[in-house]
This record gives sequence, C-alpha cells and structure tokens, in this order.
Amino acid sequence: QFLRVTKQYLPHVARLCLISTFLEDGIRMWFQWSEQRDYIDGTWNCGYFLASIFVFLNLFGQLSGCILVLSRNFVQYACFGLFGIIALQTIAYSILWDLKFLMRNLALGGGLLLLLAESRSEGKSMFAGVPTMRESSPKQYMQLGGRVLLVLMFMTLLHFDMNFFSILQNIVGTALIILVAIGFKTKLAALTLVIWLFGINIYFNAFWTVPAYKPMHDFLKYDFFQTMSVIGGLLLVVALGPGGVSMDEKKKEW
Repeated sequence: QFLRVTKQYLPHVARLCLISTFLEDGIRMWFQWSEQRDYIDGTWNCGYFLASIFVFLNLFGQLSGCILVLSRNFVQYACFGLFGIIALQTIAYSILWDLKFLMRNLALGGGLLLLLAESRSEGKSMFAGVPTMRESSPKQYMQLGGRVLLVLMFMTLLHFDMNFFSILQNIVGTALIILVAIGFKTKLAALTLVIWLFGINIYFNAFWTVPAYKPMHDFLKYDFFQTMSVIGGLLLVVALGPGGVSMDEKKKEW
C-alpha cells in the first residue's frame, strides 16, 4: 500500500536524500573556504595553491554532481564524479584510518551504486518491448554491492553493552541488515530500516540544538546529512527492489 501511494514520488525523495550530504558539504566548502584550505595545508604541507585547488574540486564537483542528479542529466557521469569526491576526501581527511568514518563513506558509496543502477535501468527502459536475453547484467551486481555497502552504516550504530534496549536494538538491527544484504523481504526490511534510522538520526544528530560556533555543530551536521544519504539509498531499494541477485528474485524461480 505504501509503494502504491508513493511510487511517483519515492524515487525523487530518495535521490534528494541521497545527494543531501554532497549538497551540504559543497555549500560548506563555500562558506568555510579559508578554514578548509588552512586545514589541508596544515595537514599535508602542500601550500595554499594546492589546498585551494582541493577545496575548489570539492565545491565544484559536489554541487555540479548534485545538480546533474536532480535534473536527471548525465547521472552516470555525476555518480562517477561523486565517487571520486568520496575517494579524495577519504585520503585527504585521513578517514582511511578511522573505521567508523570509513564504513560510513563506504555506505555512501553503496547509495551511489544504487543510483547508478537506477540510471542504467532508465536508459534501458527506452527499449521496452524489445526482446532481450535474461538479464544478469552489471546493474544487478551494482544493486547487490549497493545493498551490502549500505548496511555498513548500521554496523557503526551497534552498541556493545548489556542493557535491555541496546541488546534489543542490536538483535533487531542485525536481523534487518541481514535481510537487506541477502535480499529477502527486501522492501519491507529496507523501509523498516529507513524509519528506524531516521528516528536515530533526529535524536542523536540534532545539530540545530547546538550553537553554530561550537565544533560539535559541524560534526553533528555532517553526520546528520551523511545518514540522510544512506536513508536515500535505502529508499531506492524500497522503490526499485533488490535486483536479480537476491533471494526475493530466486523465490520466483522456486
């Protein structure tokens, strides 16, 4: 019933959520140009010129990628450009050595994989009705890879303590991420994760309650929009389904 009511709007909402972290980060590069440049220069001793080039690439690459995705033009090129931004930031900000942030960046990459798969399916829809061989295409493996990478976000939310709420959250969360990863009852599991993750995001990353001059404001804001991007990826799973490499698809053959 949810899909019937929202099928016209859900992909648009999913794409907007998915690119939200890139949009926020690109705007932040504009307003914090000197701070970002000084940070990169101080970390890598690369000089103001190269540090400024880095900030410009982040600003232009992210904002132009978001515009292309939202306008539905050259989406595949936009996805590859945003993949490049993720890789660049992972190295520049030493995220590679921070497991939590690395897993969240990989989850963000999973969302982009799903967006890439959606753009491929739209391209093929132009030839609807033309007989084709059974599809075991790169698109299906993109959807599989996207689902598996998305669940890495939830690995960072597990709490290893012995109170009842944490144990219950870990059990339910682990069950749901396994269902999404293997593609069983995928749309229902993904929608449940969307609701759960949205609630956690509003509660724990309420950056609007922290004054803008405090460093925690920027940290929570970054975390909030990155989580919204993962929610966007999960909404794409809800809208498009798990793809051919999944238990839901194999059930049709059984």
